[in-house]
Amino acid sequence: MQNRTVNDLIFWFFLGLFLLSFFLIGWLMLPFLSTIVLAAVVTGVFNPVYLYMNKKIGLPQTFSALIACVLIFFILFVPILFFTGILSKEAYDFYLMGKTAVLDGQVKKFLESYYVIEKINIMLSNINMSVSIEDMNRSLSEVGKELGLFLFDQAKLITSNIFSFVVNFFFMLLIVFFLFMDSGKIIDFISDLSPLPKDQDEKLIQKFKDMAGAILIGYGFAGFIQGAVGGFVFAVFGLNAPFLWGVLMALLAFLPIIGIGVVFIPAAVFMFIKERFFAGCFFIVFYLVLSFGVENILKPKIVGNRVKMHTLLVFLAIIGGMKLFGILGIIYGPLIVTCFLTLVDIYHENYQKMVEPVGSVFSG
Repeated sequence: MQNRTVNDLIFWFFLGLFLLSFFLIGWLMLPFLSTIVLAAVVTGVFNPVYLYMNKKIGLPQTFSALIACVLIFFILFVPILFFTGILSKEAYDFYLMGKTAVLDGQVKKFLESYYVIEKINIMLSNINMSVSIEDMNRSLSEVGKELGLFLFDQAKLITSNIFSFVVNFFFMLLIVFFLFMDSGKIIDFISDLSPLPKDQDEKLIQKFKDMAGAILIGYGFAGFIQGAVGGFVFAVFGLNAPFLWGVLMALLAFLPIIGIGVVFIPAAVFMFIKERFFAGCFFIVFYLVLSFGVENILKPKIVGNRVKMHTLLVFLAIIGGMKLFGILGIIYGPLIVTCFLTLVDIYHENYQKMVEPVGSVFSG
């Protein structure tokens, strides 16, 4: 009896010490959490390149990992740095344009020139409402001012954080380098610590890899296509800051249901107001064709059956993720939901019968 008491004390002491050390290591790694998660996602996407170099060609692990990291550098870092410079300039130019439009009364002139108020009041007359040119001018000027100021602030933020971005990227690349060579050992280490059976651990890890690949390859490529094509169309029709709108569309393309329509539909309305009816109709038709083609043809071919998640859940996961984690929430949100849904599947397959009492109405 005494030996059992001593063993219990030793166990609880060890458990407390283990949990304390686990908390401290988590606290220590917390500043690098985003970088580590992003490195894990990038490693999962580019791991086939590393395996091809190492297994097929027969290069040593170090050289294979180095070549894969160089490829990541040119595919991700160089374009991001280049596009950031253009994006900052266009955001600043857009801010100046909005500021000038407010100060010079260009908004009011636009409303008067194209009889915008008269057209709006004709539509509103059906519900016994009307607006004045002063009210519309004040509202649009305020919106333009706030939007321009927001874009200007974001441009300053991007410029001031260039050094931080460069440091974090190379830190991520260093983590990716070691993950290429030691990911198998790390996964085995985590599986050994996990109290779950090996098959359940493997299911969680595989779902994580599938979702990470779907986000970066499927959604990322689809977003790039829609942003690039949308920005090109804006440039062809002479709209200001086409690159800025293209980047915005690339980000919005991650969102199901609404997507790039948030930009294209107002642009079409703007064209109709300016009496450019062909351009307005083209924008609507082009938006429908592009969205349908990408969402129903391109994306399913790339993503395949790896991700089975309801459209509304994807939408809420991305919006919630961006609200909590910023731009990286595009990745974090779906990953968190995927982890939860996988655990739900594991629960149904392995543990549901254990928690349901015999004869329960839920057990059938």
